[in-house]
Amino acid sequence: MLKDKIIRYILASAASISVLVVLLVFYFLFKESFLFAQANGIKILLGTQWKPVSFFDPSFGVLPLITGSFLVTCIAGLIAIPLGIVIAVYLAEIAGEKEKEILKPLIEILASLPSVVLGFFGLVVLAPLIQKIFNLNSGLTALTGAVLLAVMAIPTITSVSEDALRAVPALYKQASLALGASRLQTIWRVTVPAGLSGIVAAVMLGMGRVIGETMAVLMVTGNAPALTFSPTESARTMTATIASEMGEVAQGSEHYGALFWVGLILLFITFLLVAFSQRILKKYQNFKT
Repeated sequence: MLKDKIIRYILASAASISVLVVLLVFYFLFKESFLFAQANGIKILLGTQWKPVSFFDPSFGVLPLITGSFLVTCIAGLIAIPLGIVIAVYLAEIAGEKEKEILKPLIEILASLPSVVLGFFGLVVLAPLIQKIFNLNSGLTALTGAVLLAVMAIPTITSVSEDALRAVPALYKQASLALGASRLQTIWRVTVPAGLSGIVAAVMLGMGRVIGETMAVLMVTGNAPALTFSPTESARTMTATIASEMGEVAQGSEHYGALFWVGLILLFITFLLVAFSQRILKKYQNFKT
């Protein structure tokens, strides 16, 4: 029918536009960073020092920024992913109606808080607490940023995972219980695997916010571009570097091109993360079938 064809073309056009936008972003980043690579080469980006404003010996090594982002993201993921999934399981399968009426709005409010407000909380409350616990000279560390980012990611992971678990057909649970499985066995061996695709999507959305977050990490990580893997030391992420330096850099300068390379690397890492999660999900689905 003509109506079905029109709807199909509209949906195909919408999907094509999203792909086109991604390709244009890649093109724009490549275009702006090409002149830097042409003039200085890519090898200069592999350095261990980021000192773009030095008058005598400017350095554009992005390794400290990559390790800072990697450190903060990994710690935040280790905290947020298990907690978010466990909270989602509790809300979807165990909690009573009154508990849901209280917990669900609180989680949604936490998800809607501006990152700068959470940054203030981390600066005033979390940083002094971590400084006191670990007996540090300063509480502005990678660990502080990671804990704050985990707090920001948990609501996203929880909300989407809960929706995925609620979408699991009740027949699956009833069949499991009828075969003698306990309620907990049914949850972790039937319900959670059946909703795994939605849970993976929830994790990706949560980690996407962690990787792309700027203001909170800019306020609480110390912003020291040092090559370190210690969570109790100050660190600087790629997003914080772009946010703090792009507004003051001269357009077309070496520093300008280096920042675009930082953005390109960040986009490439995000693309690899999405592709990796899709591969894991596909292997699981093939195994299940």
